[in-house]
Amino acid sequence: MTGAEKGDGLVGDLAERIAQSNPTTVKMLDTAIAGLSAAERSELDAYLAYLRSAGHGLDFIAESYNTILRDTVREQIFFRRNGRYRHARYDEVAASVYMNDDYMSRYMVGLAVTTYLWPNHLAIHRFFRQTLPDAPAGDYLEIGPGHGVFFMAAARSGRFAKCLGVDLSPTSVAMTRSLLASGHFGDFQDYEIRQADFLDASLPPRAFQAVVMGEVLEHVERPDLFMARIRELAAPGAFVFVTTAINAPTIDHIFLFDSPEAVRDLVRQAGFEIVAEAVLPYVGMTLDETMAQRLPVNIALRLDPRV
Repeated sequence: MTGAEKGDGLVGDLAERIAQSNPTTVKMLDTAIAGLSAAERSELDAYLAYLRSAGHGLDFIAESYNTILRDTVREQIFFRRNGRYRHARYDEVAASVYMNDDYMSRYMVGLAVTTYLWPNHLAIHRFFRQTLPDAPAGDYLEIGPGHGVFFMAAARSGRFAKCLGVDLSPTSVAMTRSLLASGHFGDFQDYEIRQADFLDASLPPRAFQAVVMGEVLEHVERPDLFMARIRELAAPGAFVFVTTAINAPTIDHIFLFDSPEAVRDLVRQAGFEIVAEAVLPYVGMTLDETMAQRLPVNIALRLDPRV
């Protein structure tokens, strides 16, 4: 049993299930849960209740989380041995990940849970919420909403006239639609989740006062094209929020950023000014130590399109 009291909400119950099949996670889970604010723990509890209402038991959710852990460890071993990600092209992972409903469902559920239980993912979620516009801010566009947790946070803020999400994966589209329509988190209006390739999607230029793209750049062959497309769609002075990962092998990461400066160069070359950033090294290490060992770094950037 973990340090989370038995029966203390679904969060504690989930931690028990995860630890039962993966005892090495006990200390990490205890630390992560202890670090959640009361509001964050309540949000995670509500998300788990939603998943259960959608037919996903705690065993499935725990296995989804452990799938992320196992796959990440396997890819980290490959990266350390070979100095590169296993795959470098989208077509090498599309069928087995994005178009595989069984795997993608577990992948998205597991990733959603890491939003709260992995310190770096939680820090990025907090940074996102802290940097969202304070006042009404026009139309919102999110590229790759995935499990829908960030999209829902933007929609719940009440600061956007309309919210549009564009995702290539039919599983992700279905999951985000289900999350918003569930009624567990409020009654959402004026939103659309569209299945499309972002680079080919028919979207009006300079029309979005907020553009968000979380954990997408490392999944594509040409991150520069994605940033250039955002630059075309963002209105002058728009809120633009982008995150990615450095030296972070996973089953479907294909573009390797090897330093924070490589990411900064990418966004500046696309015509953005960096307003604020969060650079998160490996837990328990400094950035220099993390980079020296080529361990994962997460980076989130609040950008402003230069006129």
